[in-house]
Amino acid sequence: MAQKGVTGKVIEGGGCYVANVIPASNESFESLLRRFNKKVQQEGILAEVRRREHYEKPSTKRKRKEATKRRKSARRPRI
Repeated sequence: MAQKGVTGKVIEGGGCYVANVIPASNESFESLLRRFNKKVQQEGILAEVRRREHYEKPSTKRKRKEATKRRKSARRPRI
């Protein structure tokens, strides 16, 4: 079973990738927190945790992927 954490990206094997932010000299905590939140958002960590929060049946997963594919193809202009 996969583990989840607020600071890490969930992976199948049960481990997680951690979003690291190294503080610069004389950087305020607010600035550091802002950079961390931005990095977590860019890596999609929270979205991944929400997606894996509950078991998703294979049929539901397949329908979700098909709907995503339809939305993406509808947005692209046909040439």
